Amino acid sequence: MALLQQMFDLSGRVALVTGASRGFGLEIAKLFAEAGALVVINGRHAETLQAAADAVRPHGLVETAAFDVADAPAAEAAIVAIGKTHGRLDILINNAGINIRKPLDAFTVDDWRQVLEVDLTAAFVLSRAAAPGMVQRGFGRIVNIGSVLSVKGRASIPAYTAAKHGLLGLTKSLAAELGSAGVTCNAIAPGYFETEINRDLLKDEAFVRFVNERTPLRRWGRPEELAGAALYLASPAASYVNGHLLTVDGGMTTTL
Repeated sequence: MALLQQMFDLSGRVALVTGASRGFGLEIAKLFAEAGALVVINGRHAETLQAAADAVRPHGLVETAAFDVADAPAAEAAIVAIGKTHGRLDILINNAGINIRKPLDAFTVDDWRQVLEVDLTAAFVLSRAAAPGMVQRGFGRIVNIGSVLSVKGRASIPAYTAAKHGLLGLTKSLAAELGSAGVTCNAIAPGYFETEINRDLLKDEAFVRFVNERTPLRRWGRPEELAGAALYLASPAASYVNGHLLTVDGGMTTTL
């Protein structure tokens, strides 16, 4: 095998990608399958998840695991099931996320809890469940999909911003605790991408212009443009990268 191929080869690895019915998760799943991993894709709804699996299958091996990441017992059971079926879980991509946009005076405690449960607590639960097996085998890769709002702030999305800041903190804590066992934990900070979570923003011509004007590449990202960053952090090429936040934002945070 050529050196370049070795550096990005995931053959024999088992990966779980949450929120993989569409967007970032789906593109990551496709690339991981292409790189040789057996990819278990997660989503809440079996029908849409099956359609996603059909899109991944031409690229390689794929299975589905339908559960709500905010349901801690279900998430933990999924990790156990993957371990029983395949004997291992090597790579965990915590990608599932939601956002609620409201002014502060309209933002309820229920809104706050809902976003944090999906965007932050779920990553903690899944990582906690996956870590013992990774530590036992002396290998693991945990990649958390954060946001430029892991380091920046915007109005009207207090829970999302807090969750993404918290996700970066979780990443660093796991990196510090698990690194000595051969398990790395890193995060990716996407900027503004053409994804379902940004559907309403993409309809706002003024906001689209606002983002374009403040991004040196003068455009929004495409979901497939994030997948390579995830592959890098999960691959042998990043074996000495731990506790890092990899920003993929077209240069936006360099100008804000």
